[in-house]
Amino acid sequence: MAARSKARKRAFQILFEADQRDSTVQNVLADWIRHSRSDDRQPPVNEYTMRLVEGYAEHVARIDELIATYAVDWDLDRMPAADRSIVRLGAYELIWEDETPDAVAIDEAVQLAKEFSTDDSPAFVNGLLGRFKELKPSLRREGR
Repeated sequence: MAARSKARKRAFQILFEADQRDSTVQNVLADWIRHSRSDDRQPPVNEYTMRLVEGYAEHVARIDELIATYAVDWDLDRMPAADRSIVRLGAYELIWEDETPDAVAIDEAVQLAKEFSTDDSPAFVNGLLGRFKELKPSLRREGR
């Protein structure tokens, strides 16, 4: 697995854990970093994972607003937790990480959905992030 794919997977796991613990992603990230330093069996949290988690945390309100607006027939609270975390991460990377090609951000999110969620999740993630890709120029202007 490529380094960036591993970093995305870890970032997803951190977002998912924060959601499940009803904690902030910053607290969970700090826990992961602390554990990786004190336990040789835990791999270190790489820079890209930290960048994704911290970037998401910076834009969390806007990301949740976008998901609530464009996830047709899905309330954020009723969405499967894995899907919610995957879409949040994918939305951040798609809209604010300029060095990641749009197709890569979407494909990586779909791969996470295939690995960690339901059979219907990859299509849902692909459709919602595809909509964000279409609207990306206006989403960035509106969200600053």
